[in-house]
Amino acid sequence: MKITLKRLNDAYHLEAVNEEGCKIEMDGSPAIGGSNLGMRPMQLLLAAAGSCSTIDIISILKKQKQELKDLEVEVTAEREKDKMPSLFTDVHVHYKLTGDLDDIKVNRAVDLSFNKYCSVVKILEKTANVSSSYEIIK
Repeated sequence: MKITLKRLNDAYHLEAVNEEGCKIEMDGSPAIGGSNLGMRPMQLLLAAAGSCSTIDIISILKKQKQELKDLEVEVTAEREKDKMPSLFTDVHVHYKLTGDLDDIKVNRAVDLSFNKYCSVVKILEKTANVSSSYEIIK
């Protein structure tokens, strides 16, 4: 696995490119001289946790022959106060799943992702309390 970073301006605006050519932009906050032209690194970590677990859940629900019509995920977090570096202390991932879904199967999919498959969640658990919840919208 390889990611290449390139500076896009004379401040903190960066572009990351993977081996397949997919790109993502990052930037610093205005408080440190950034321009909010991309996500901050810690925001990317939350996005990674949400997307990693979501990919797991979609895959598991497909194997369970569940008809998932839509999915929205909200990741919230708290960081240490007045510390450098300021690590996450609490991370919560909430899934809003739409479709004719079996609650027991959704619960199993979320549980498997968080407790067995999602590498990003496992990394975050080393320093933070990571939790999840979900709701099914019919």
